[in-house]
Amino acid sequence: MKELITAVRDGRLDDIPALLTPLDRAERRLVLAELKVMRKEMRSRPWGERTRVRKAVLVAGAGCHTGAAGCATWIGAREQREWVRSPYPWVLEVLVGRDPAWLADLARRLTARTVESEAEYQLVLELVRMAGCPLPVSDGLVRGWAERVAGSRWQRRPPRPLIDILRAEPHLDALAPHLLDMPELPPPVTWAATQDPSEHWPTALTVLSAEGMLDRDTLMDRCITRLVRGGKTVDMRFFLQVLRGLELTDREEAARVTDWAAMTADGPSPVAGHAQEVLTRIDGHGELSIDRLADVSGSVLFRTEKKLVRSQLVLLGRVLRRVPSSAEQLLPVVAEAFEHPDMDIQERALKLVARHLPATAPEVRKDLAGTASQLGAVHRSAAHAVFGELLVDGPAADAYEEVLPPVPVPRRLDPAPADPAELIEEVVALVRSGSPEVTAFERALDGLIRCAHNARVDLADALRAALAGQWWTEPGPQAEIDRRFSRNHDGLEIVAASLLGRVSEEAVGDGRARWTATGTCCHAALDGVLYARLWEAAAVIRTGELPFLLATPTWHTGALDPTDLVERLLTYQKLGVTPGPADFGQALLRVRRTEGAEASARAAALGTAEGDRLAAWIRADEPVAPVLRLHVETEAPEPQGWFPRPARSALRVLPATNGHPVIQQEFPRSFHWLGRPHAPRRQRCAHWGDTSAQWIATLPQDGETLAAWLLPFLTYEEDQRGVAWPLPSLAETDGPAEGAIHLALAYGLGARYPEDRLSAVDALLILAARGRLDANLLGGELSVLIDRELMKPSRLAAAARTAAATGAYRTVLSVLVPVLTALLVREQAPRGLSDLLGVAAECAEQCGPPKTGGIAGLAATAARGGSTQLVRQAARLEAACREAAG
Repeated sequence: MKELITAVRDGRLDDIPALLTPLDRAERRLVLAELKVMRKEMRSRPWGERTRVRKAVLVAGAGCHTGAAGCATWIGAREQREWVRSPYPWVLEVLVGRDPAWLADLARRLTARTVESEAEYQLVLELVRMAGCPLPVSDGLVRGWAERVAGSRWQRRPPRPLIDILRAEPHLDALAPHLLDMPELPPPVTWAATQDPSEHWPTALTVLSAEGMLDRDTLMDRCITRLVRGGKTVDMRFFLQVLRGLELTDREEAARVTDWAAMTADGPSPVAGHAQEVLTRIDGHGELSIDRLADVSGSVLFRTEKKLVRSQLVLLGRVLRRVPSSAEQLLPVVAEAFEHPDMDIQERALKLVARHLPATAPEVRKDLAGTASQLGAVHRSAAHAVFGELLVDGPAADAYEEVLPPVPVPRRLDPAPADPAELIEEVVALVRSGSPEVTAFERALDGLIRCAHNARVDLADALRAALAGQWWTEPGPQAEIDRRFSRNHDGLEIVAASLLGRVSEEAVGDGRARWTATGTCCHAALDGVLYARLWEAAAVIRTGELPFLLATPTWHTGALDPTDLVERLLTYQKLGVTPGPADFGQALLRVRRTEGAEASARAAALGTAEGDRLAAWIRADEPVAPVLRLHVETEAPEPQGWFPRPARSALRVLPATNGHPVIQQEFPRSFHWLGRPHAPRRQRCAHWGDTSAQWIATLPQDGETLAAWLLPFLTYEEDQRGVAWPLPSLAETDGPAEGAIHLALAYGLGARYPEDRLSAVDALLILAARGRLDANLLGGELSVLIDRELMKPSRLAAAARTAAATGAYRTVLSVLVPVLTALLVREQAPRGLSDLLGVAAECAEQCGPPKTGGIAGLAATAARGGSTQLVRQAARLEAACREAAG
């Protein structure tokens, strides 16, 4: 037994099977206890030694387990998989001679666990061979099989044909059907290494089905079931290819009408298109009932894919011609297309209804006329020709009511927790989660200072117990702890660690003296203000001299009521306490400057330096950095890395900011970057892609300034996701919303990714609800960006359509009017202009014509003639404006 333990510690895998053989059950149990201790010891060993010994521990432990359940748990433990070369051959060697039923049970249990590699798949396969039992199948096992097949293809040159590998698979009849039941297909199955269809899995499965190696009905049933259920696009493409390859007969297709109807109504476009083709064939054989056709058509006609809708209208027209008596049942379904956003679809549906309307009863015609009243002005004359006096006018434009979100109301911060237990709970939650949420952070920071002022020793004892296990609470060199905190100090940990004495006084002093705002970018400058506050709090919490912090916001946006700040300064004066420079500097940046005349007078009456500074700051009511409009031309970025980015337009439209002398003269050094003049420049920084609500909360009264600073990073690179995250928060800031915010909003509305455009739409609606949206200014910015090819009109149209769908039709139309006015007079219309015209027409049909008057160039565009979308949408918009005005 000792020899076995020694062999395991030395990592001698070849010796373990022979040393295990003479051991009885009791001895193996003793060895297993030693192996469990050894496995824990390996966690702290170097990687090379750990891997070698863990292999030996794995092999010996597998041989010592007498129960299949325990053996499966031992072999399948995640920490036992840190190896490159598989130890499973030795595992199989120590299991030789076990009862076949035991081996079959082990194979079943291992299969039920996560099988993550080809090696684990091979282990199960060998256990099945030794036990002589059927192969147990699981998702993990099939993934391992797929990886093994993919690997074996490329072991030869030229690669071995996929069909030959699958033909030689002894368990194909069990593995392939389960493959089609998996929630997500393994990547090797959906990835095509060549353009040759014969080397793809779908083709191989259908060929093997034709050869009788796979049950054709099973493949068909599972493919159809999965297509109805839906899933990832790449998976749906796989199942559709298999289904097409099976070449279903007319009888097989007719037996699945319900499934085809479900796919046509709800499936992805390729799946719905195939199902629609099948339904068309079924109808051609006379086996599609009118009821079924009406049900599926009602869903399809609401889809956005115009090709699907047109095909469905063609099918409905064919049935109406063949069975005229079906008009009363099918025409109401056709009329549902009157509400489709595409005017060509509306026109097709109206013509189809007109062709078969005489075959309907009077009450059906009346209902159809009521539905047709929803048609836009461009189709109104045609609808009158069809329905005559039955057609009723739609809702009057003057009855329209704009729907905007509720005006955001600033939420007051709850006071810092008075109960120490509640405070510690919040601090621990923030420390462990690293949450950047402003209100929770500010309440907890203020609470720590308050509690340290009243009961510093008790607070320290409670925090020491609550934060046990943090890296800085463990014994270690003080110099290393100080070094790590000096580099990472953007949370409450530095304040808590300072209270507990885990950061040296010298390190705290160095942190306070360090110039945290290096000026590399606005993010570093804004972070520098926070860092300065944290180091300052880390210093004062050691003595408990401050009763509370001055900069704690009044509202969730980070804004501070001037009256609250005056009261806090008054308390400081009574206690004879000097405010912290960083804390007071942040308080000034947060204080509301408008409507603060009374607070200014009270601040001046304090007779302190801080009171005088506050009074002067409120009276001046100046932005931290005034924004200047600037057109910036920069060179195109150089390609970097192995995958050069395509060249981008070199021209950018960005604002600059002027300086603020008071920031330079009276604020701490970590604030000075904010008060310097800055011209926008193309740059990447260490904060690229980061988000922080603290940046907005640092200057909640200066949204214009923040927008100007953040704009270069919003516009720098098109393929970056999430760049528009600050727009809704900027829309909620106080202070004027002028050129910088509207320019940032314009860039966001034309962003590449839908999530960024959605953030811009939220900001647009917030500005409109607050009465701070300048539609002409925003429209002008959008026109400039489109004119200089910095924005695609189609992306703006998508964002505008999303905003209009919330009920803000008049707001969206007011923004689009100056854009259309600028674009329609160009000699060559930009690509996507028809999309913008379509959105504007939809808005005008809902809310009436623009209040600013006509749109230059619209009548000329509509009068060009032809059937292009540009002309048709222009005519639609002109008709909507004319009808609403008349």
